[in-house]
Amino acid sequence: MPHSVSRDMGGEGWDMAGGVASTTNAAGQDRRSLSHISPKTSGRLRRSTLVTLRWTAVVGQTFTLLVVSEMLGFSFPYWPAALIVFLAAVLNIAVTFSLPLDRRVGHLEAILQLGFDTLQLASLLWLTGGMNNPFALLFVAPVVTGATTLSKRVLFSIGGLATCASLFLMFNHLPLPWSPTGSFSLPREISAAFWVALMTGMVFTSVYAWQASREGRRMSEALAATEAVLAQEQKLAALGGLAAAAAHELGTPLATIQLVAKEMARELDPTTPMGEDAALLMEQTHRCRDILKQLSARGDAREPVHDTLQIQALLEEAAEPYLGLGSQVDIKTHGEGPQPQLRRQAEILYGLKNYIENAVEFADSRVTLTGSWTRNTVTILIEDDGPGFSPAVRARLGEPYVSARGEANKVGGGLGLGFFIAKTLIERTGGTVAFDNHPRSGGAFITLSWPVERLAI
Repeated sequence: MPHSVSRDMGGEGWDMAGGVASTTNAAGQDRRSLSHISPKTSGRLRRSTLVTLRWTAVVGQTFTLLVVSEMLGFSFPYWPAALIVFLAAVLNIAVTFSLPLDRRVGHLEAILQLGFDTLQLASLLWLTGGMNNPFALLFVAPVVTGATTLSKRVLFSIGGLATCASLFLMFNHLPLPWSPTGSFSLPREISAAFWVALMTGMVFTSVYAWQASREGRRMSEALAATEAVLAQEQKLAALGGLAAAAAHELGTPLATIQLVAKEMARELDPTTPMGEDAALLMEQTHRCRDILKQLSARGDAREPVHDTLQIQALLEEAAEPYLGLGSQVDIKTHGEGPQPQLRRQAEILYGLKNYIENAVEFADSRVTLTGSWTRNTVTILIEDDGPGFSPAVRARLGEPYVSARGEANKVGGGLGLGFFIAKTLIERTGGTVAFDNHPRSGGAFITLSWPVERLAI
């Protein structure tokens, strides 16, 4: 493989199109993840959020009308403006009592509610000076709120409505309330500049909100994937105990069957077909008891043996699925004094398997796993003689959706979740992960390190 070939940090393929993420873990086992991880449902606004924002606007608008009218004494169409504010309150009450507030709103409802807020603000501005009114800046609010839905249809609909309304208000509006005659008017050039500033602020804040919400959604999906993988690993790790419990529960009925079969064999002539069946039944019950003994012993061994590993055994178990897949896997251990006894943790095994799988896939011929320990730390180094990590992504390794395959291949898999999940699980155990390329050979190496007290028994 040439040196310029970049590595794939995918590790796991996630198909978001079907609504259920189908993954393959580092051990090659198919698994199903959370069905709610979908761009079609993630990031929508909750109805309670819209209601809360509208109540805030109603309170702010009511306070402003009272201050301008009663305290400052400015003249403007007070009662029409109050009626417009009252309509917003009526809408909020209707939504509160007719629809569940803990639900997320669909795109159409988001357009309707945010569109109402935009037109309600435009109506108030038309009565109070149009774009000359400094409160015209509030056109940004519904547009930015629409951007958080992660729906282009909602964003473009509300943004277009706000743009048209503000453009209309530049040329059509009642005078700005101004004591004593209300004759104040900004030059047309100033009004146009204010409109351009409003549009610029609307675009920049909407893009920022869109990007922030998009990154938050992607991180939520990645963390949900991590939780799903961890739950599956913990279930697999618990199978030994379940096998022991099943063996214990099945022992009593099997002993009864064995006793009845023994009595039948004693009463029947062994040369007859019934006698042969009774003998076969005795033989199979003995076989079942042996199988249950093995399962019970495997489960009973969890505390002293299964849940305790030395570094050598940990590396051997993590590397075992990838032996004989083309690249030679060498395991080395060294350190100060005897090897520490480590607690078996599904998070560590999953992370190691993911990194080893990636190393085996991209190595030219050899992968080296080195475990070392001191009095205070345990370190595992995973090296390969492949092309190394792509310079374009090396600094971002461990972040979700970082993959050397590029954006074009994301639909088909390789979303870069594998390294993120492995790194997250390792860090949950108190470890740190570092990625780099060897300065001489150019091959990749991954360094995992833990304080001894986080792993030792």
